[in-house]
This record gives sequence, structure tokens and C-alpha cells, in this order.
Amino acid sequence: MKKILYTLACTAVLTSSAMADFTRVEMGAGAWMQTPKGTATYTDSGANGLYTSSEDKETSPYIWAIVKHPIPVLPNLRLEYVSLKDSGVASGEFKDFTITSASTTLSYDMKQYDIIPYYNILDNTAWTTLDLGLDIKIIDASYRAAPSAPFAGYSDSVVFPIPLLYARARVQIPSTNVGLETDIKYITTGDSTVYDARAKVDYTLGFIPVIKPALEIGYRVQKIDIDENDVDAKLNIDFSGVYAGLIVRF
Repeated sequence: MKKILYTLACTAVLTSSAMADFTRVEMGAGAWMQTPKGTATYTDSGANGLYTSSEDKETSPYIWAIVKHPIPVLPNLRLEYVSLKDSGVASGEFKDFTITSASTTLSYDMKQYDIIPYYNILDNTAWTTLDLGLDIKIIDASYRAAPSAPFAGYSDSVVFPIPLLYARARVQIPSTNVGLETDIKYITTGDSTVYDARAKVDYTLGFIPVIKPALEIGYRVQKIDIDENDVDAKLNIDFSGVYAGLIVRF
């Protein structure tokens, strides 16, 4: 987490000092208060592994940064990070382990890194901004099935990318410091659908001339539903809740 914050801070400083190459930098950080829900199953060769979320509320840190530049042919860049956690009950047989007791607890940590090149279709035109692009969501997931006699426990990790379409719309309310914004990342193929959507309001504090701080509050919903015939592990999980944080604009 410290390395990510350091990298984004360095990017902002270098970018803001080279205005000939870049014209705008925005950064934000905060907390997403959400409730995980859902299940995961494994059904290869007669296996019957099942995980069910306990649906306990979690608070997850998030950070993001936007770099806009004046070269029309090149896409702008948005970077995002969020760390999601969940725990629940697992039973049955999975790919690499079998829970020999009736059930045990299973927890996972899912770090997400979003790399989003996008084009600015409208840039505060009639107080409206519209961005379109492609999101490469890299998921770094680790999980652990806790020991419970006679089960010895198990842990593993996996990293995989998911490509999604990206769209963002923003309206700045005239004669105010209030902005309304929504964005969505989305893909559907076969019986699988993944999306990550947000809607927020932010208020810019106008007392610093060079660096413009702002406050944001919104609601975020993320859904990962993977159900393919050639995939033995099927996921149907979602996270939803309120988030709030601080923005700085250079």
C-alpha cells in the first residue's frame, strides 16, 4: 500500500512540474464501506466444493489517479487500486484439497489494479465531461482454508486479468463547486458478467490556488459472475456500499 501511494505521489509531482507534456492530474484516496456477498463452487470430476460468504461488513482502502495530456492521438490514463476481503464457510472437495470435516472457514484477499487508457470525448463542454476507454483489471487473489480437525488447512494465490469497457460521465453544476459523476466498467460473455459501477458527488474546496482539494462521497457496486462450461470453478460474488474520500487536483 505504501509503495502504491509513493508511486502515485511521485507521478503527480513529476507530472505537475512538466506542464508542457501534461495539463492535468487528479488523485484520490478513501475508504469503501461494503458488504461482500455470494458463493463459489468447484465441480470438476464429481467434486462438490462450495464456499458461501458470511456477508460481514468490510472497510476497504482505495486510491486512484488521472493523468490528462494535450496530445489528442494518445489516450489519457487512469489508475486505480482497491483491496477487498471476505470470509465465509467452505465444505466439500476442491481442486487441490478436500475438507474432511463437515465445514471450515475460508477467507480471501482480492487486490485489484485497474489500468485504464481512455479518450476524453467531452472535456467540461457545457459543464459536461465524457470519457471512453478500456480497463485492464488485474486481480491478485489469495485465499486460505483454515485448519479444522482432521483437515490440515490450505492456502494458495492466483493472478489474472479481466478486460472491461470503460465509460465515465461528469456534470459540473454551474456557479457551484459541486460535481456529479458516474462511471462503469463492464463486460459480458456467454453466461459470465463482470462490472464495477460508481456514482458520486464531490465538492471542491476553493481556498488553495494551485492545488485544489475536494471531498467525494458515493456508492459503488462490483459484480463478478463467472459461469463458463470450460471453467470448473464458478464465482458469483458482489460487493456494494458507500465510499468517501479526499481528492486533490493539480
